[in-house]
Amino acid sequence: MSNERMRGRDVLPIPDRPHVGLTTYDAKDPDTKFPPIKEVRPQAGAPNVLVVLIDDVGFGASSTFGGPCNTPTAEKLAGTGLKYTRFHTTALCSPTRKALLTGRNHHSVGMGGITEIATSAPGYNSVLPNSKAPLATTLKLNGYSTAQFGKCHEVPVWQTSPMGPFDEWPSGGAGFEYFYGFIGGEDNQWEPALYEGTNPIEPPKTAEEGYHLTDDMTDKAVAWIQQQKALMPDKPFFVYWAPGATHAPHHVSKEWADKYKGKFAHGWDKQREITFKKQKDLGVIGQDAELTSRHDVIPAWDEMDPELKPVLEREMEVYAGFLEHTDYNVGRLVDTLEQLEILDNTLIFYIIGDNGASAEGTLQGAFNEMANFNGLGALETPEFMVSKIDDLGGPESYNHFAVGWAWAMDTPYKWTKQVASHWGGTRNATIMHWPKGIKSKGGIRHQFSHCIDVAPTVLEAAGLPEPTFVNGVQQSPMEGTSMLYSFDDAKAPERHDLQYFEMFCNRGIYHKGWSAVTKHRTPWVMTGQELPAFDDDVWELYDGNKDWSQANDLSKEMPEKLHELQRLWLIEATKYNVLPLDDRQSERFIPEIAGRPTLIKGNSQLFFPGMGRLSESSVVSIKNKSWSVTAELVASDGDTSGVIIAQGGRFGGWSLYAKDGKAKFVYNVLGINEYRTEATKPLTAGKHQVRMEFTYDGGGLGKGGDVTLYYDGKKVGEGRVEETQGYVFSADETTDIGYESGTPVSKDYSVETSKFNGKLDWVQIDLGEDDHGHMVDPDHVIHIAMSRQ
Repeated sequence: MSNERMRGRDVLPIPDRPHVGLTTYDAKDPDTKFPPIKEVRPQAGAPNVLVVLIDDVGFGASSTFGGPCNTPTAEKLAGTGLKYTRFHTTALCSPTRKALLTGRNHHSVGMGGITEIATSAPGYNSVLPNSKAPLATTLKLNGYSTAQFGKCHEVPVWQTSPMGPFDEWPSGGAGFEYFYGFIGGEDNQWEPALYEGTNPIEPPKTAEEGYHLTDDMTDKAVAWIQQQKALMPDKPFFVYWAPGATHAPHHVSKEWADKYKGKFAHGWDKQREITFKKQKDLGVIGQDAELTSRHDVIPAWDEMDPELKPVLEREMEVYAGFLEHTDYNVGRLVDTLEQLEILDNTLIFYIIGDNGASAEGTLQGAFNEMANFNGLGALETPEFMVSKIDDLGGPESYNHFAVGWAWAMDTPYKWTKQVASHWGGTRNATIMHWPKGIKSKGGIRHQFSHCIDVAPTVLEAAGLPEPTFVNGVQQSPMEGTSMLYSFDDAKAPERHDLQYFEMFCNRGIYHKGWSAVTKHRTPWVMTGQELPAFDDDVWELYDGNKDWSQANDLSKEMPEKLHELQRLWLIEATKYNVLPLDDRQSERFIPEIAGRPTLIKGNSQLFFPGMGRLSESSVVSIKNKSWSVTAELVASDGDTSGVIIAQGGRFGGWSLYAKDGKAKFVYNVLGINEYRTEATKPLTAGKHQVRMEFTYDGGGLGKGGDVTLYYDGKKVGEGRVEETQGYVFSADETTDIGYESGTPVSKDYSVETSKFNGKLDWVQIDLGEDDHGHMVDPDHVIHIAMSRQ
């Protein structure tokens, strides 16, 4: 690309150049001349770009890097591309994704944690500064077609409602012209909450009919690529394919899981040894690397209850099948590129994990991972887990594997996802493939790299400069380093030689081979964890030039070197908005304390029939407090039935509904216990006000309460809820009015029979006293609702 053209791409959109010259009066005048309209395109030969980002996979999981999960597509691409053995992420999903898509450190773009715990601090507010335009925007404004498929966990939670704003949605303001996927941290692979663009849609078929989200999003991606090349063959594309797999819930069909039947009976300790040997044979770790030891807080396989071991084995079989199924779908994308004869000039990043393997599934694993997130893991007893073994991975489960398996999938490193201090949380197997641009085939690259390097690499490969202005706003420089220098030079000195890490106050610094790290928090302890003061955290020191896996702590032998790196961490942390460190736990889930906006202001929320797919952050929180729900409706002449309002689904939530003519209320705790209250008499035909009041016991989070049902102000039923979910109902199920989407809250009805058969005028939730001492009038009904009586 010429220097003149390069300069012209520094400002985006590319400024229009008005016609200067003779303007004739009559277009038929022979002197009438205007330059032809030129469509924006990158330089000739600019590659298509496919970024594949798998979710929650450790370095030691895929067979391509020595692990037990077969990944033939990754092996195929590595055989004609390059393996990167020291590629790093941030240790958590939202931060890694925002960093990858912008080329800046995660705190620089406000994503110091997941969106659900955003605070008002600049490094943690989940809001993208307009001075840091996404890569997709830059490519689109330079003539690329852009599309995203799968997971988007970067939208601020107060912007996830059907009313937006959509500035940070993929196809809203994030630079993608097309989006098909879900908004949030995870989704039910069998019955997902899907969006096409910004419009909520339902899956095209059911799990019983063979539906699976990864298959579906691959179908959409294949169709989009085919259409793009059919209609715009001269225009390159940027496709970001980021499945919910292999994040929990680990959902995959029995045929995929059964491929691994009996292959994990040796347990996680032995699995690490097996993987470690294969990694050395493959050359993806140093030949002098040591297998790091198991930390005392992770139980040995031999210490596990023998009766539970078949369940533990099945958890890993399901996970392995899930990862292989995901890789199979990556293969479908690669096959499409081959069939269209564009594989040679497509730059593929196959990043196997946005962080290390997840240890959020407790020491024994989980049938419903939401149990641990609500501090109710004890409900899933060993006996309960054994009873559910055949359901793991299927539509009736919302499962996760045990901590020991996560640790094994991070071989040879210490720790797991969330632990940004150690390579087990941040080092992810990565493959680069671009036949036209990479001469080396089947090579291995050991240069240090990071997810913020992806965007600069793409721009250099496309011959495009970093923009200095986007949409009139001056841009801050990208903070990553292009990896192009390493494509054809395995011995090239690494250019990314300084990188800080921080996640949940687990922190570290890498500089020229050395790393200083400190673990502050254990990832699978969700509530009540006693944390040390930051100054009391114990730091470790490793010489990566001699110690590949952070096995030998040199902090006591070399205190001055440790202090040097600690100071360097503080300098980088200050530079990139890491400070102040924030290890608050439950407080960050409360918007008023954390300092982030809420969509709904006040203590009441009004709904109208047909509203639905409202995320948990789009609805007033009824957790840990007294509350009521009131509905004005017209009962049908026959038996009134259907959902009035429902929040959550099969794996936790509540619903006010009618069946056999009677109003009913159900509170579903994690899909384990359903507490139902039923009216003593049916609704008569005509207009009524149906009300449910919940009186919270108080005394802490997740306590029980009393339920009272009313028709037109008269008590018609009483019941009891013995416990509640104090933190979250679901990561993917929503609130619906007059029907229910996703999975049903109660076994008393189905989604297909959930549509209310009477006339629903309005529904309102009113909050009472919560467990923080805030008082709300439980009889308050806002004027707009009352005016509709």
